Amino acid sequence: MNSLPAYSGARISGCWTLRSDGSGGGEGSLDRLLPSVSSTGLSPRKRTTSQCKSEPPLLRTSKRTIYTAGRPPWYNEHGTQSKDAFVIGLCGGSASGKTTVARKIIEALDVPWVVLLSMDSFYKVLSPEEQTLAASNDYNFDHPDAFDFDLLTHTLRKLKQGKSVKIPVYDFTTHGRQKEWKTVYGASVIIFEGIMAFADKKLLQLLDMKIFVDTDSDIRLVRRLRRDITERGRDIEGVIKQYNKFVKPAFEQYIEPTMRLADIVVPRGGGNMVAIDLIVQHVHSQLEERELSVRAALASAHQAQPLPQTLSVLESTPQVRGMHTIIRNKETSRDEFIFYSKRLMRLLIERALSFLPSQVHVVQTPQGEDYEGRTFHGKRITGVSILRAGETMEPALRAVCKDVRIGKILIQTNQDTGEPELHYLRLPKDIGEDHVILMDCTVSTGAAAMMAVRVLLDHDVQEDKILLVSLLMAEMGVHSVAYAFPQVKIITTAVDKKVNDLFHIIPGIGNFGDRYFGTDAPPDWSDEEMDEPSY
Repeated sequence: MNSLPAYSGARISGCWTLRSDGSGGGEGSLDRLLPSVSSTGLSPRKRTTSQCKSEPPLLRTSKRTIYTAGRPPWYNEHGTQSKDAFVIGLCGGSASGKTTVARKIIEALDVPWVVLLSMDSFYKVLSPEEQTLAASNDYNFDHPDAFDFDLLTHTLRKLKQGKSVKIPVYDFTTHGRQKEWKTVYGASVIIFEGIMAFADKKLLQLLDMKIFVDTDSDIRLVRRLRRDITERGRDIEGVIKQYNKFVKPAFEQYIEPTMRLADIVVPRGGGNMVAIDLIVQHVHSQLEERELSVRAALASAHQAQPLPQTLSVLESTPQVRGMHTIIRNKETSRDEFIFYSKRLMRLLIERALSFLPSQVHVVQTPQGEDYEGRTFHGKRITGVSILRAGETMEPALRAVCKDVRIGKILIQTNQDTGEPELHYLRLPKDIGEDHVILMDCTVSTGAAAMMAVRVLLDHDVQEDKILLVSLLMAEMGVHSVAYAFPQVKIITTAVDKKVNDLFHIIPGIGNFGDRYFGTDAPPDWSDEEMDEPSY
């Protein structure tokens, strides 16, 4: 965000700012930054403040959370991320209300794919000597050296680029990191909050909007007493000792001087709804500028090309042709549709497995003779279904891959924009090490399949380890996936030539999910439109 001179309530170049100093942001007062604030000659700041409330758009069940407002494409028709996530930096003294401000911004944004990243997660692991100091409240947690800035910068940069990241979980009672780290993914907006949020040049470069929460020191002390005693198991004497020895001096030396770097200063913290609304307006305008139209681009791109070499189509034997005749027939009963679809799925999965890497493996037969065979050469095989239709292929995969791990991705078409949107995902741990069989029953434009592949890549799955399997594909969908991800292997039982204006495959198979599950298709269904998952 450009730091332009402005006054209370003024709108300049499409963004709101509460600055009145006219400085260009500059650097801070730490060694990583610039000289002390006293040398800058800043004039007093004019502050502003506003109001907005809404419920987060989600549906909770006993086991999972599904967003009713999905994440639109964060990549272009080439499959690459064209816009980074929008990062808001929230700085302020200890117990100033940064987290409260962050949560109120999230509520008011009404955007589901928002990540709250706390600097508290990135405290360094203490040595035994430092552990002893911490136990007696003699370790300075409010100094820049207490934070792992290298890990923090690496994590925030990767998250901004749309990648999946692992966040350490810091235990304030033991002053150490827990064994299990938290996986975070899918940010359209990242809110990064911490007392030293503006204390590193590399971090500052990642922030698109910088907010300083300015709260009276007495209020901050009372809040810190309440928090550290009730939530972190400290005693009142220790909290006061630590505050006077470390917290107050650190605020005056390291934190307060960085207020001049802020684009917006929020007085009174979370109670200042005017300022929060102002922030939300600006973020919404930034998100609108980042909107992409992927499906329209796919419809007009690389359609005159020959089918790619990465495509493998099941041989059209009389048996395969006969099963297609049955499932494509609109008069086929649901029972027959399910039966012959399952037969085709089994053949399709077996065909896909033949593309997995293998190596020579010698075993001894019961007769005592050696047999030179082959075995899978890789870490693991994981199946990922694109809900809901792709879920019907899971039994076929489980039938031929013992103990295979299964992940799920829910993608739905936005009826207003026509774009695919990511609503939910559940992927197995460490999927980046696996060969992944991505399952969807029909692929027309390829928009949903591309989104699913992009999700896998963001979770560090290697492109050449992804196999996309589908009962029926349109040429457009094949081209779209192959052009964006040339190393992804595509396996299908048939390829139809056309897609009509409603993105239906022609001649096609109808809405596979509705025919399989016995539900009624809406009048404007698409071959790639994903409904609520079947539990």
